[in-house]
Amino acid sequence: MKKIFILLSAITVCVILVSTSCRKGKAFRKEDGQTSTDNNNIQSQSDQGVSDANTAIGNYTAMSGRNAALPSVLATICGATIDTNGMYLGTIKINYDGTVCSNRKREGSIRLTILNYANGVRWKDAGCVLRVDYIAYKVTRASDDKSIQFDGTHDVTNVSGGTWWDLLVGTKTSLIHTVTSNGNLTVTFETGQTATCNLNRQFTYTWASNILTCVGEGTGAYNSLSNLENYGTTRDGDAFTSQVTTPVVWNTTCGAWAPIKGEINIVVQSKDFNLVGTFGVDASGNPVTVAANDCAYGWKLYWKYKNRTKTKIFGYL
Repeated sequence: MKKIFILLSAITVCVILVSTSCRKGKAFRKEDGQTSTDNNNIQSQSDQGVSDANTAIGNYTAMSGRNAALPSVLATICGATIDTNGMYLGTIKINYDGTVCSNRKREGSIRLTILNYANGVRWKDAGCVLRVDYIAYKVTRASDDKSIQFDGTHDVTNVSGGTWWDLLVGTKTSLIHTVTSNGNLTVTFETGQTATCNLNRQFTYTWASNILTCVGEGTGAYNSLSNLENYGTTRDGDAFTSQVTTPVVWNTTCGAWAPIKGEINIVVQSKDFNLVGTFGVDASGNPVTVAANDCAYGWKLYWKYKNRTKTKIFGYL
């Protein structure tokens, strides 16, 4: 009887192990890169929002604190107008009208507030914090109608001091900003599903040959991991982390949604394999070195389970 019990127990364990292995194998085969795509879209559109914030703040000396003798307008923002009614309180708002720009339609608003403005703090000051409030800010890719909507807040800190104007006129060789959003940012997809984000990023901006280049790194830490650019929950409710293993680089020629190089490692709690994203590849998935006025085709996702590997290539447009 004891031998029969031991045999049955062994069979049960084997069945469980086989069943578990089958489920893991099925998850590997069914992987479609959705979590990685979502994370990439969140980061790139957040980067674009921060870029617009820099442009908007730089347009007004009262907000930026830059030299009033410099030209009064830095640049326009495609498909947007600036509401300056609250400027005397250190607040302006970017309102998007739904115009399609570079295959993306943007709607809603981004409110920008300089903290401690009443005490004389301006954006050019080292340590200045710019609060970025997303108000039904929705970005839709015109080619396939896939969209993400941001609601919530993150803070941008001007670590180095200075503005983009300082890069243009050469009084600064680089600018360093950080972006943090500790559970205060929700993203809604076209399916109605939502994800929560904890953004922790550092940007270093440089200017050369009339091109602004941004290098993005992860600064967050969670569950013994460091260099995290984002962590939270996916659209399916799974916990995830996104770790920058090689700094992500984008420029104003190609846009924040089309990095020219960099690598990230995404871990989804419910999966037994990591998702590795490589930016700046050609249509075959090979890393490319782009010319100053050229852009890469897209980015590549790679994942491995036991001795099996798979890749998927995504175009930026």
